[in-house]
Amino acid sequence: MRNAIVVFTKVPKAGETKTRLTTERGGILTPEEAMAFYEGCLLDVINVCIEAKSGDIRVCYNHDGDREYLEKLLSRISDRSQIKEVYADRGGNFDQCMQYAADYILKNGASERLADSVIIVGGDLPSLQPSILKDAVCKLEQLATSEYGLKVARKIDNVSQKLGAGLVEGACQEGGFSVVGFTCTTPFDFNRVFYNTDGTTALDMLITKAVRQDIPFGIVEAAPDVDIPVDLASMIPVIKALELAARCDKSIKIPANTIAVLNEIGLESTAVAHR
Repeated sequence: MRNAIVVFTKVPKAGETKTRLTTERGGILTPEEAMAFYEGCLLDVINVCIEAKSGDIRVCYNHDGDREYLEKLLSRISDRSQIKEVYADRGGNFDQCMQYAADYILKNGASERLADSVIIVGGDLPSLQPSILKDAVCKLEQLATSEYGLKVARKIDNVSQKLGAGLVEGACQEGGFSVVGFTCTTPFDFNRVFYNTDGTTALDMLITKAVRQDIPFGIVEAAPDVDIPVDLASMIPVIKALELAARCDKSIKIPANTIAVLNEIGLESTAVAHR
């Protein structure tokens, strides 16, 4: 099964990137620091994707983002030649942008598709590890080759019946998910996953869609994202733990770029005493 890993990101820009971490929105960072932090995270996520060796790597960025600046940033990753393609979304809301990121690869199962399956990850996951991506691909392959997965796929027209359906996810905090993957024969779309009027969380909507379409479903280790100050405070000790554990476990990928930014800013996490 040919797999693609898509890093779904906005091009970093001061004043528009990770704004909920900035003092203007009640956070602790300047706009420039928030931008630098995200850049560090994004570089580390891409390096993890390269280390995982689990599929062709592509980067999907916001259609109005600065492509030239993104290319400059990508020159800092561990091996730029491992990025198969960089492409822009078509705009719209978050659901529509992520749908395009997947559709560009899978092309509704058509013969000209770029891969049989896609794993999409965000750029703000500093604790993401190669093992998570490897596990996601492994579980997706298991689902897609199962009789259950093949049975679901046979309900779809104009697709190969040799490839079954399957959906995998890795959760993050507040009812969200940070890793999601599915095959081109899976009856799934992102409509109303992130934007819906009934208050359903993204992960709940993902599960609901899987249940309604009877899609074989798998989970992988959670990979928290960083959107607000409490996320950042919670992530700092996790990153320190990864750095220490990597001394004894060579399979751990240290988020070196994120650590460098945090050290430059001088951030530390602290616990609030209970009263």
